[in-house]
Amino acid sequence: MPDVEAPVEPRRALVVMAHPDDIEFTCGGTVAQLADDGWHVTFCLVTSGDKGTKDPMLGPADLGALREAEQEAAASELGIKRCIFLRVPDGHVEDGSEFRGQLVGVLREVRPELMITWDGYRGFNHRDHRTVGIAALDAVFPLSRNANSYAEQVASGVEPVRVNTVLLAGSNEPNYFVDVSDQLERRIDALLRHASQVQAPNRDEMVKRMQRRSRQAARAGRIPWSEGFRRLTFGDATVPRRSEALKADAKARNEAREDQACNG
Repeated sequence: MPDVEAPVEPRRALVVMAHPDDIEFTCGGTVAQLADDGWHVTFCLVTSGDKGTKDPMLGPADLGALREAEQEAAASELGIKRCIFLRVPDGHVEDGSEFRGQLVGVLREVRPELMITWDGYRGFNHRDHRTVGIAALDAVFPLSRNANSYAEQVASGVEPVRVNTVLLAGSNEPNYFVDVSDQLERRIDALLRHASQVQAPNRDEMVKRMQRRSRQAARAGRIPWSEGFRRLTFGDATVPRRSEALKADAKARNEAREDQACNG
């Protein structure tokens, strides 16, 4: 019998967001594409969204449990099998050493090559989004790769890890766009799983909302369905597939900026 080649180890990605539904609204198509391409994707939700309701009769414990169940159902729609819930109180995420240590621990356990998180520097928005984005970036560099940072984790057998690429979602300065046209239906299905949060009266209205977001991300709107990120690289960068048209758009914008600078 011929030798059987050992399977190539799947790529690993970690998505760190503040609340259930953050992922589906910002990068649901991208994570579905990663799963389609054979990546092992893990979701890490810092809070369980236990304050996100207008119903005064729904307390934090019940709401948090409901939203965790909605998140797991949404993840399943996207082909994601694992969700980690840190259960920090909604609206009370603080960028302190203990919280950064939690994120470092998750990074060292999951050992991703790619992390997706909020852009914590994009201006005014939910405080949890800002805090999670900044803390997650600090956890990637330099903390998670440094054996002397949170050394008790290393002493327990959890090795430091180097994350190659970070994609910052919700950025005001996106420089990387992912064509998610093939993942549109699943992205909508995943969003609709967040029934406690999604206020769209029907599926058609949800499509319209998503299209507006997508066109803003793609700027020129030449790709109807895309998700935009600010991309940071720390080594051998492997990232989701990007369409040729979006690459051309990015190149044209860069050339226009250079021409403007020269003419200025």
